[in-house]
Amino acid sequence: MSSVARKAALLSRFSDAYSQARLDAQCLLRRCIDKAETVQRIIYIATVEAFHVAKMAFRHFKIRVRKSLTPSLAGSNNFEDAVLDYIICHLDLYDSQSSVNDVIRAMNVNPKISFPPEVDFCLLSDFIQEICCIAFAMQTLDPPLDIAFGADGEIFNDCKYRRSYDSDFTAPLVFYHVWPALMENDCVIMKGEAVTKRGAFVRWRITPDRVPLL
Repeated sequence: MSSVARKAALLSRFSDAYSQARLDAQCLLRRCIDKAETVQRIIYIATVEAFHVAKMAFRHFKIRVRKSLTPSLAGSNNFEDAVLDYIICHLDLYDSQSSVNDVIRAMNVNPKISFPPEVDFCLLSDFIQEICCIAFAMQTLDPPLDIAFGADGEIFNDCKYRRSYDSDFTAPLVFYHVWPALMENDCVIMKGEAVTKRGAFVRWRITPDRVPLL
């Protein structure tokens, strides 16, 4: 396929992952976890970790391809193009299961979701594998696609995210993210989703001067 066609296909897969695979993963987790917020946090973190691990795997894979092609294409002006073409034609050689294992290990030590251990993250293996494969293939595009960095408490950016249906639509800060925005360089090409709640990050301390007089 042409670069344009591959990009369109990957955007469609990423959109399907949001609209269907994410919801399927939520259903699996809801059997073990009652709190919707925790379920959504887990899936978001799984998606972010999958992109991180897949990008690392792509870099290592590219190094191996360079080494294997060097004897036959040494000195060629189109060496890097040949490396990328080889990867595009051999995406099936990507060890996605190894990446899934790396993602699950990272999730098991993530302080936001790892304690207490309410669920075995292996339940999400199919979802994680699909995201890894999408993220890996997105690195073959020119320019490659990536997800936006998101942090709890950041100012809500209407250009990057849609507010979740249960959000406070007047709240200025992101309480937590549901789905990452997809970026091409510094441009958003697919919005993510975030939950905003007013006062979510306010922590009141009871001190003697705040105790009402009787």
